[in-house]
Amino acid sequence: MIEKLFTKEQTSNPFKTFWMAGYECSDKLNVHGNRVDFLNITGHLKYINEDYQSLSLFNIKTVREGIRWSKVETSPYQYDWSTVAAMMEAAEQNSIQQIWDLCHFGFPDDLTPLHPKFVNRFESLCSSFINFYRSKKPYDTLLIIPINEISFLSWLGGHVACTVPYCKNSGWEVKYNLLKACIKGSKILKQDGNVKILTSEPLVNMVPVENATTEEQLAAIAQHNYQYQVMDALTGSICPELGGAPDLIDVTGVNYYYNNQWITNSEKFLIWKQEPIDARWRPLRSMLTEVSDRYNLPVAITETSHPKEDRPMWIEQIASECKAAIDNNVNLYGICVYPVIDRPDWDDVSTWHRSGVWDIENNITLERKLYQPFAKAILQAQKILINETNVKKFKQSTELAFINN
Repeated sequence: MIEKLFTKEQTSNPFKTFWMAGYECSDKLNVHGNRVDFLNITGHLKYINEDYQSLSLFNIKTVREGIRWSKVETSPYQYDWSTVAAMMEAAEQNSIQQIWDLCHFGFPDDLTPLHPKFVNRFESLCSSFINFYRSKKPYDTLLIIPINEISFLSWLGGHVACTVPYCKNSGWEVKYNLLKACIKGSKILKQDGNVKILTSEPLVNMVPVENATTEEQLAAIAQHNYQYQVMDALTGSICPELGGAPDLIDVTGVNYYYNNQWITNSEKFLIWKQEPIDARWRPLRSMLTEVSDRYNLPVAITETSHPKEDRPMWIEQIASECKAAIDNNVNLYGICVYPVIDRPDWDDVSTWHRSGVWDIENNITLERKLYQPFAKAILQAQKILINETNVKKFKQSTELAFINN
C-alpha cells in the first residue's frame, strides 16, 4: 500500500527530473529590427547530442526547448517540422524529456501580436504541432509552454518598442492579444488528453521608494499585482470573454532572476547580496508561497541563473529558498537552470552574458567550457534539495497510507 501511494505521488509530477536545463531559443526581431536565432548562434542545433550527453554530470533528463515559430511556419499556414523532428530524435537517443516553447518571443516576418490574423495563425500552429508530434510520439506526456513570458513580451514590444510590434504605451493591447491567442491555442492543445500546459512568467517584487506616502505604497502594490494578469486571465478570473479556465494550466511556471525585484517608477533594483539586506527585499520562499496560494497549482521555476562570478552564490540561494518553500508546503515541481549554455545579448550578439553552466569562449567554434564553480554549486544544491524533497514526499505518502489503513 505504501509503495503504491509513493509511486502515485512521484508520478504526479510530469517532469522526469526535478532539476532541468533550458536552451535559449529566442528567434525574435531585436531592437535594431534584426532577427536573432539563438539555437544556431549558441551552436545548440549543431551540438545537441553533445549538449544532452553533458547533462549526465548533473543527472538532468528534462530540458526546455523551442520550435522557433519564425522558422517552422515557412509561409502562412504552411509548416516545416524537420528541425524539430531532428531535435526530438536527439532527445530519444539520449533519454531526454523536452518541454516545448511554441512561441519564445519570435513570430514569422509578416506577423505581430496586433495583426488581425495573429490568433488564427497561432491556433493553426498549435494544431499543426500537436498533429506532427503525435505522428512521432503517439502516447507520451507532452509538455508545452504555448507563449513564453507574455507579460514581459507585451512590455518589450508594446511599451518600450524593443521588438515587434515596436509600440510604446500599448502594452495592454499587446498583452490582451497574446492572451487571446494563448487561450485559444491552449484549448486546441488540450484536446489531446495527454498534454500538460505550463506558464513561464516573470516572478517579481515591486516596492515603493523609502518613506513612501500612502499613495506611493498603493501604487506599488498595484504595479506588483500586474504580474498576475496573465495567470488570472488564463485561469478565467479576469477577462472572462477570453475563455480562460482553471483547468487550462497544469503547472505555474515562474522565471526568477537577480534583477526581478525593483523600486517602482525608477531604474533602481534591490540588490540581492547587499549587506545588510534592504528591508523591502522579499525572500524567494515568500514569493513562491504567494503564487502557490493564489492559484492552488503546482509551481516550477522555469528559468533562473546569474551572469559571471556570482553564478554559484545565486544557485545556492535559490536552492536554499526552494527548500524553505517546500517545507512551507509549496508543491514545487522543479528548477530549470536557464540558460545552461551561455547566450549572447539580444541586441548585441557579440556580447555574451556568461550566465550558463557552460560558457562559449570562441564565437567561431562555439566550443563549450564548463564553468566549474557553477557546476560544483549546482551539484551541492542538488544534494541538499533533492534529498529534502524526496524525504518530504515519502513522509507525506507514508502518512497517507497510515490514514487509509
